[in-house]
Amino acid sequence: MIVTVDTNVIFSALYSSLGASHYIIKLIIDEKINLAISTQTYFEYYDVLTRKKSLEQLNLSVGEIEDILDLLALLSQKHHIYYLLRPNLPDESDNIFMECAFASNSEFLITGNIKDFKKSELKGFNFKLVTPGEFYKLWGKKNE
Repeated sequence: MIVTVDTNVIFSALYSSLGASHYIIKLIIDEKINLAISTQTYFEYYDVLTRKKSLEQLNLSVGEIEDILDLLALLSQKHHIYYLLRPNLPDESDNIFMECAFASNSEFLITGNIKDFKKSELKGFNFKLVTPGEFYKLWGKKNE
């Protein structure tokens, strides 16, 4: 199963080991699900997670964030996006996650920010938009 994961899911996973986001990252590391990334999504992860405020909240160093992202990149399916699919989301940086989910043929786009993604002008994608909690429940029903 291929999934695309929004930055807020990775941030939440690093912030707390108790939630669904952490479980999703563990599934990726255990190679039970495949994370789809593109150059754009990787650098969005890097940009957000290495901000001073993020580093303070996560109590991690830039080097530790780089190690985590390197591991995720190593385990991920890489996708090159040669076009701009513009779903015109309220947050421009969210468009890259829809592009990656589309290009990778992801089954799920996992985000803690469902409401903004549902405002997309484009409809009919083959992936399902879910929160980490919804994905956790779906995964549990199918696989455990």
